Amino acid sequence: MIELRLLEPGDADVLGRVADGVFDYAVDPRWTTEFLTDRRHHMIVARDEGVVVGMISAVDYVHPDKAPQLWINEVGVAPSHQRRGIARRLMEAMLKHGRTIGCTEAWLGTEETNVAARGLYEGVGARGEPFVLYAFPLREPGVAEGE
Repeated sequence: MIELRLLEPGDADVLGRVADGVFDYAVDPRWTTEFLTDRRHHMIVARDEGVVVGMISAVDYVHPDKAPQLWINEVGVAPSHQRRGIARRLMEAMLKHGRTIGCTEAWLGTEETNVAARGLYEGVGARGEPFVLYAFPLREPGVAEGE
């Protein structure tokens, strides 16, 4: 039985047991606490017998000319639990959460070649819009400042 849970500020311990492949890098307790205590950051996890096997993270934000929006940053499911509908359940739960907190739109991006992700997003009602993404590497991923 897969349980979904919206994490709150005191839930850092939930990320102490995470299956391989859910996150890109090891979970860092410093950043976990910072993420969970920021009211604009949101994470829903999927757990199987207490182990996190999936997650979705998002940020809600406002802009002077736009109503609140939800930027979905990442969706990850452990390879051992893929193709079971977990990512779809996580997406639906985060979209519902976005509506609950007053967001008028949710958006995300993925690579054109990521067929699985595109199928997921279109399957929950998204419409694709072409755009160009520019990345500005500022330092090595997974390395904290001063290390």
